[in-house]
Amino acid sequence: MRWVTPVLAALLLLVQADLWLGKGNLPYVMSLRKQLAAQEAANAQARERNLQVAAEVSDLKEGLEMVEEKARHDLGMVRPDEILVQVSAQR
Repeated sequence: MRWVTPVLAALLLLVQADLWLGKGNLPYVMSLRKQLAAQEAANAQARERNLQVAAEVSDLKEGLEMVEEKARHDLGMVRPDEILVQVSAQR
């Protein structure tokens, strides 16, 4: 009976040592939680961007106004009967 208490204490120390020093120790778990929070934030930003792109694609599929706006803004296109006037701010 005298050996039971030291054996149980040693087993308890082994379990605690594994908890603090083993592969799944608490500092490692905390660093994984920080990485998870950062990844979730990045995923939320990507999700927002995907929604914006999906809305833009939907606009491009449905109407010609968006196509015309893109052509004017990105490519500098004008209609045959229009005159392009650019005004630049002087500094």
